[in-house]
Amino acid sequence: MKRSPGRAAPLDVLVPVLRRLGIAVLTVVLASLFVFLAVQALPGDVAQQLLGQNATPGAVKQLRESLGLDQNVWLRYLEWLAGAVHGDFGTSLVSGEPVAPTLFTAFRNSMLIAVPAMVVGVTLSLTLGVVAGVRRGRASDRAISIVSLIVMSVPEFMVATVLVLLFAIGLPLFPAVVLRGSDATVGELLPTIWLPIIVLTLAMAAYIVRTARSSTIDVMASEFVTTAELKGLTMRRVVWKHAVPSALLPTLNVVALNVAWLLGGVVVVENVFNYPGMGKLMLESVFNRDLPTIEAIALLSALIYVVCNLAADLVALVLDPKLRTRQRRTRTRTRTRSTRSARKAAA
Repeated sequence: MKRSPGRAAPLDVLVPVLRRLGIAVLTVVLASLFVFLAVQALPGDVAQQLLGQNATPGAVKQLRESLGLDQNVWLRYLEWLAGAVHGDFGTSLVSGEPVAPTLFTAFRNSMLIAVPAMVVGVTLSLTLGVVAGVRRGRASDRAISIVSLIVMSVPEFMVATVLVLLFAIGLPLFPAVVLRGSDATVGELLPTIWLPIIVLTLAMAAYIVRTARSSTIDVMASEFVTTAELKGLTMRRVVWKHAVPSALLPTLNVVALNVAWLLGGVVVVENVFNYPGMGKLMLESVFNRDLPTIEAIALLSALIYVVCNLAADLVALVLDPKLRTRQRRTRTRTRTRSTRSARKAAA
């Protein structure tokens, strides 16, 4: 049976969406397996390290049994994955408390600095990239390119150190580091989030600006932009209605990676400011060999990367000029058939 034109557009959208959702779920499962096996393959005996070198073999054996380390690795993976699906990541080997509350508190703290940096950084960088691409070769383009290149070349810890010297020591406007630990409340963290936000915004914006600029230059040199200009459209309309949606397509993956980098916890920035986020929790867990916490952080980071890339693919699907043209043709055909039917009924 031939598919009617009126159903073409929904199916053209639904099939790629379902395919991407399936790939995302499979990626998360494979990432969880890799994370679990990689952590289990770390050298050394966890029970021996927790008890110390002077522990007796009997005590080490008893601890291994209590931690479930003597069970089959595949059985332990399935039990861990089933618990992770329900938000249970096990018990910390260091504190003896459930991993989930500690992980979600660190994730909340990371969100306090990641979300403002993401909103400001993405908006500012896309705007500057488009402006630089449209005004290629002019003074504004050169200024934006030079500044973004400098920011890309300077490591995050150097930018953080300079900001501390300027705004925490020279002009004591913000605290240099977070004095409270992971038990700090949101109100106690608010005065300390501004310097990390600035560092993260600069770090992510530079890469997006360069990508958006290159993409805008390519789109502005394309035939459909030239055709729009020949039709007499204003430059503002040509840029924001025709060029920008197409220029955003190659930039979305870079935006997704930077957003995932932010939400997953930034190790260097959080360590410099002693900020109790996911990055700092990961360093402490690796140092203390807290395997359940390491596995939980790695799995959550993988999930964040998959979700961000899935969101970028779905947005790219919406912005795809071919899909928009196909949907527009479908709507035109539907209106034409409706008009013909009305004329036949009137006749």
